[in-house]
Amino acid sequence: MSQITPDIVEEFMLRMHLDDEEDGNLQRILEASYADLIRICGDYDLGDPVFKELVFERARYAYNDALEYFHTNFLTQINNLMMAKALGTSDDDEAE
Repeated sequence: MSQITPDIVEEFMLRMHLDDEEDGNLQRILEASYADLIRICGDYDLGDPVFKELVFERARYAYNDALEYFHTNFLTQINNLMMAKALGTSDDDEAE
Protein backbone atom coordinates (compact mmCIF):
# COMPACT_ATOMS: atom_id res chain seq x y z
CA MET A 1 0.00 0.00 0.00
CA SER A 2 1.29 3.44 -0.91
CA GLN A 3 2.18 5.93 1.80
CA ILE A 4 0.91 8.69 -0.48
CA THR A 5 -2.77 8.80 0.41
CA PRO A 6 -5.36 11.26 -0.91
CA ASP A 7 -4.98 13.11 2.42
CA ILE A 8 -1.23 13.55 1.81
CA VAL A 9 -1.91 14.83 -1.72
CA GLU A 10 -4.51 17.25 -0.32
CA GLU A 11 -2.10 18.48 2.36
CA PHE A 12 0.58 19.08 -0.27
CA MET A 13 -1.92 20.89 -2.54
CA LEU A 14 -2.94 23.19 0.31
CA ARG A 15 0.68 23.90 1.14
CA MET A 16 1.48 24.71 -2.49
CA HIS A 17 -1.80 26.65 -3.07
CA LEU A 18 -2.78 24.36 -5.97
CA ASP A 19 -6.19 23.37 -7.29
CA ASP A 20 -7.69 19.94 -7.94
CA GLU A 21 -6.75 19.80 -11.62
CA GLU A 22 -3.31 18.37 -10.89
CA ASP A 23 -4.17 15.52 -8.50
CA GLY A 24 -2.74 12.76 -10.73
CA ASN A 25 0.47 14.62 -11.47
CA LEU A 26 0.97 15.49 -7.80
CA GLN A 27 0.33 11.88 -6.78
CA ARG A 28 3.12 10.74 -9.16
CA ILE A 29 5.50 13.47 -7.97
CA LEU A 30 4.88 12.65 -4.29
CA GLU A 31 5.28 8.89 -4.89
CA ALA A 32 8.56 9.46 -6.75
CA SER A 33 9.78 11.77 -3.98
CA TYR A 34 8.84 9.25 -1.30
CA ALA A 35 10.54 6.37 -3.17
CA ASP A 36 13.71 8.37 -3.81
CA LEU A 37 14.05 9.44 -0.18
CA ILE A 38 13.33 5.93 1.12
CA ARG A 39 16.12 4.69 -1.15
CA ILE A 40 18.54 7.32 0.15
CA CYS A 41 17.56 7.75 3.81
CA GLY A 42 16.19 4.35 4.73
CA ASP A 43 12.75 3.06 5.58
CA TYR A 44 10.93 6.04 7.07
CA ASP A 45 7.23 6.64 7.44
CA LEU A 46 5.37 9.83 6.56
CA GLY A 47 4.40 9.99 10.22
CA ASP A 48 7.94 11.24 10.85
CA PRO A 49 7.61 15.03 10.47
CA VAL A 50 11.20 15.56 9.28
CA PHE A 51 10.90 12.86 6.62
CA LYS A 52 7.48 14.13 5.52
CA GLU A 53 8.89 17.65 5.20
CA LEU A 54 11.69 16.33 2.98
CA VAL A 55 9.19 14.45 0.79
CA PHE A 56 7.15 17.63 0.39
CA GLU A 57 10.24 19.72 -0.36
CA ARG A 58 11.49 17.25 -2.97
CA ALA A 59 8.02 17.22 -4.53
CA ARG A 60 8.01 21.03 -4.56
CA TYR A 61 11.35 21.07 -6.36
CA ALA A 62 10.12 18.46 -8.86
CA TYR A 63 6.88 20.38 -9.46
CA ASN A 64 8.87 23.55 -10.16
CA ASP A 65 11.33 21.76 -12.50
CA ALA A 66 14.24 22.42 -10.14
CA LEU A 67 14.90 18.89 -8.90
CA GLU A 68 18.60 19.13 -9.73
CA TYR A 69 19.00 21.53 -6.79
CA PHE A 70 17.13 19.51 -4.16
CA HIS A 71 19.87 17.12 -3.00
CA THR A 72 22.43 19.91 -2.67
CA ASN A 73 20.07 22.24 -0.81
CA PHE A 74 18.83 19.56 1.59
CA LEU A 75 22.01 17.54 2.01
CA THR A 76 22.24 18.22 5.75
CA GLN A 77 18.70 17.00 6.43
CA ILE A 78 19.18 13.95 4.19
CA ASN A 79 22.44 13.07 5.93
CA ASN A 80 20.85 13.53 9.37
CA LEU A 81 18.09 11.06 8.49
CA MET A 82 20.60 8.60 7.02
CA MET A 83 22.77 8.77 10.13
CA ALA A 84 19.80 8.47 12.50
CA LYS A 85 18.63 5.37 10.65
CA ALA A 86 22.13 3.87 10.60
CA LEU A 87 22.63 4.53 14.30
CA GLY A 88 19.10 3.51 15.24
CA THR A 89 18.24 6.91 16.71
CA SER A 90 15.62 9.53 15.92
CA ASP A 91 15.08 13.21 16.60
CA ASP A 92 12.84 12.15 19.51
CA ASP A 93 15.76 10.27 21.10
CA GLU A 94 17.99 13.35 20.86
CA ALA A 95 15.36 15.56 22.53
CA GLU A 96 15.32 13.42 25.68
